[in-house]
Amino acid sequence: MFVAESGSGHAIVLDGAPEAGGRNMGMRPMELMALGVGSCSSFDVVTILRKARQQVTDCVAEVTAERVDATPAVFESIHLRFKVRGKDLSEKQVARAVELSADKYCSASIMLKNGGVKISHDFEILDEA
Repeated sequence: MFVAESGSGHAIVLDGAPEAGGRNMGMRPMELMALGVGSCSSFDVVTILRKARQQVTDCVAEVTAERVDATPAVFESIHLRFKVRGKDLSEKQVARAVELSADKYCSASIMLKNGGVKISHDFEILDEA
Protein backbone atom coordinates (compact mmCIF):
# COMPACT_ATOMS: atom_id res chain seq x y z
CA MET A 1 0.00 0.00 0.00
CA PHE A 2 1.25 3.47 -0.87
CA VAL A 3 0.06 6.99 -0.24
CA ALA A 4 0.90 9.19 -3.21
CA GLU A 5 1.01 12.91 -2.57
CA SER A 6 0.94 15.44 -5.38
CA GLY A 7 2.84 18.67 -5.59
CA SER A 8 -0.39 20.48 -4.79
CA GLY A 9 -0.60 18.63 -1.46
CA HIS A 10 -3.40 16.18 -2.25
CA ALA A 11 -3.04 12.50 -1.42
CA ILE A 12 -4.51 9.22 -2.64
CA VAL A 13 -4.09 5.63 -1.45
CA LEU A 14 -2.88 3.10 -4.01
CA ASP A 15 -2.58 -0.64 -3.48
CA GLY A 16 -2.57 -3.97 -5.22
CA ALA A 17 -4.67 -7.09 -5.14
CA PRO A 18 -3.97 -9.52 -2.27
CA GLU A 19 -2.87 -12.22 -4.74
CA ALA A 20 -0.12 -9.82 -5.89
CA GLY A 21 0.99 -8.99 -2.35
CA GLY A 22 -1.27 -5.99 -1.78
CA ARG A 23 -3.92 -5.47 0.85
CA ASN A 24 -6.67 -4.09 -1.42
CA MET A 25 -6.68 -0.84 0.57
CA GLY A 26 -6.76 1.51 -2.42
CA MET A 27 -7.07 2.02 -6.10
CA ARG A 28 -4.76 0.15 -8.47
CA PRO A 29 -2.24 2.38 -10.30
CA MET A 30 -3.65 1.50 -13.74
CA GLU A 31 -7.18 2.26 -12.51
CA LEU A 32 -5.91 5.66 -11.45
CA MET A 33 -4.47 6.23 -14.93
CA ALA A 34 -7.79 5.39 -16.59
CA LEU A 35 -9.67 7.63 -14.17
CA GLY A 36 -7.16 10.40 -14.86
CA VAL A 37 -8.09 10.27 -18.55
CA GLY A 38 -11.80 10.39 -17.68
CA SER A 39 -11.48 13.30 -15.28
CA CYS A 40 -9.12 15.27 -17.55
CA SER A 41 -11.55 14.92 -20.46
CA SER A 42 -14.61 15.68 -18.31
CA PHE A 43 -13.01 18.87 -17.05
CA ASP A 44 -12.35 19.92 -20.66
CA VAL A 45 -15.87 19.09 -21.83
CA VAL A 46 -17.51 21.11 -19.05
CA THR A 47 -15.14 24.05 -19.51
CA ILE A 48 -15.70 24.15 -23.29
CA LEU A 49 -19.48 23.90 -22.89
CA ARG A 50 -19.57 26.70 -20.33
CA LYS A 51 -17.47 28.92 -22.61
CA ALA A 52 -20.05 28.18 -25.33
CA ARG A 53 -22.72 29.42 -22.89
CA GLN A 54 -24.30 25.99 -22.57
CA GLN A 55 -26.21 25.38 -19.33
CA VAL A 56 -24.32 22.25 -18.31
CA THR A 57 -24.96 21.06 -14.75
CA ASP A 58 -23.16 17.70 -14.68
CA CYS A 59 -20.80 15.55 -16.70
CA VAL A 60 -20.05 11.93 -15.89
CA ALA A 61 -17.46 10.00 -17.86
CA GLU A 62 -17.87 6.23 -17.82
CA VAL A 63 -14.44 4.81 -18.57
CA THR A 64 -13.86 1.32 -19.91
CA ALA A 65 -10.36 0.11 -20.66
CA GLU A 66 -8.84 -3.00 -22.15
CA ARG A 67 -5.29 -4.10 -21.40
CA VAL A 68 -3.06 -6.36 -23.45
CA ASP A 69 -2.60 -9.92 -22.22
CA ALA A 70 1.15 -9.62 -21.77
CA THR A 71 3.76 -8.09 -19.52
CA PRO A 72 3.69 -5.18 -19.22
CA ALA A 73 -0.12 -5.15 -19.31
CA VAL A 74 -0.43 -1.73 -20.94
CA PHE A 75 -3.70 -0.26 -22.13
CA GLU A 76 -4.78 -1.40 -25.58
CA SER A 77 -7.91 0.75 -25.69
CA ILE A 78 -9.91 3.18 -23.59
CA HIS A 79 -13.48 4.25 -24.27
CA LEU A 80 -15.06 7.31 -22.67
CA ARG A 81 -18.83 7.67 -22.59
CA PHE A 82 -19.85 11.13 -21.46
CA LYS A 83 -23.25 11.63 -19.86
CA VAL A 84 -23.75 15.37 -20.03
CA ARG A 85 -26.66 16.90 -18.13
CA GLY A 86 -28.04 20.38 -18.58
CA LYS A 87 -30.84 22.54 -19.84
CA ASP A 88 -31.35 22.88 -23.61
CA LEU A 89 -27.90 21.54 -24.44
CA SER A 90 -26.94 21.68 -28.10
CA GLU A 91 -25.94 18.27 -29.48
CA LYS A 92 -23.57 20.05 -31.86
CA GLN A 93 -21.86 21.89 -28.98
CA VAL A 94 -21.52 18.73 -26.88
CA ALA A 95 -20.03 16.85 -29.85
CA ARG A 96 -17.62 19.74 -30.44
CA ALA A 97 -16.57 19.81 -26.76
CA VAL A 98 -15.89 16.06 -26.75
CA GLU A 99 -13.90 16.35 -30.01
CA LEU A 100 -11.84 19.31 -28.79
CA SER A 101 -11.00 17.51 -25.57
CA ALA A 102 -9.94 14.39 -27.47
CA ASP A 103 -7.95 16.11 -30.20
CA LYS A 104 -6.55 19.24 -28.59
CA TYR A 105 -6.88 19.70 -24.83
CA CYS A 106 -6.79 16.50 -22.75
CA SER A 107 -3.08 15.89 -22.16
CA ALA A 108 -3.73 12.51 -20.55
CA SER A 109 -5.68 10.98 -23.45
CA ILE A 110 -3.49 12.58 -26.12
CA MET A 111 -0.34 11.25 -24.42
CA LEU A 112 -1.76 7.71 -24.31
CA LYS A 113 -3.08 7.96 -27.88
CA ASN A 114 0.37 9.04 -29.08
CA GLY A 115 1.73 5.97 -27.28
CA GLY A 116 -0.50 3.65 -29.32
CA VAL A 117 -3.60 3.35 -27.10
CA LYS A 118 -6.85 3.40 -29.08
CA ILE A 119 -9.02 6.07 -27.45
CA SER A 120 -12.67 6.45 -28.41
CA HIS A 121 -15.49 8.66 -27.18
CA ASP A 122 -19.23 8.98 -27.37
CA PHE A 123 -21.83 10.89 -25.41
CA GLU A 124 -25.43 11.18 -24.42
CA ILE A 125 -27.30 14.27 -23.37
CA LEU A 126 -29.52 14.13 -20.30
CA ASP A 127 -31.87 17.08 -20.53
CA GLU A 128 -33.11 18.86 -17.43
CA ALA A 129 -36.67 20.02 -17.78
